[in-house]
Amino acid sequence: MNRIASLVSGIVFGIGLTISEMINPAKVLGFLDLFGNWDPSLMFVMIGALVVSSPMFHLIKKREKPIFAENFNYSNNKVIDSKLVIGSALFGAGWGLGGLCPGPAISSIALLNIYSIIFVISMFLGFYLVKTLKSI
Repeated sequence: MNRIASLVSGIVFGIGLTISEMINPAKVLGFLDLFGNWDPSLMFVMIGALVVSSPMFHLIKKREKPIFAENFNYSNNKVIDSKLVIGSALFGAGWGLGGLCPGPAISSIALLNIYSIIFVISMFLGFYLVKTLKSI
């Protein structure tokens, strides 16, 4: 049942990203271009997501355990270290330069866009590189 719930959640998430045009790099870059031809429409998508998800996170934390798993899998880390800062900076720079972040990039593979495919391959190579460097 856990895999079915994960699949359905992923499909709903992907549909939401598609409807909101978060998988369109030009739309995202237009939103991030504050001093140029700014497109504020994605702000409403993000506000809508916060309005729905924020109360749900607080309700879920009150549960003893998740419905489809043995325990919750979220971070309680409150330490801001160099790995977090560098990772956040790389994530933001990549999003700002390319107009894609991991969720929308994976969703946009369905469009068979070569740019998205190269982005996702590069992203997974980056995951592998970080894992390899951590083990050294």
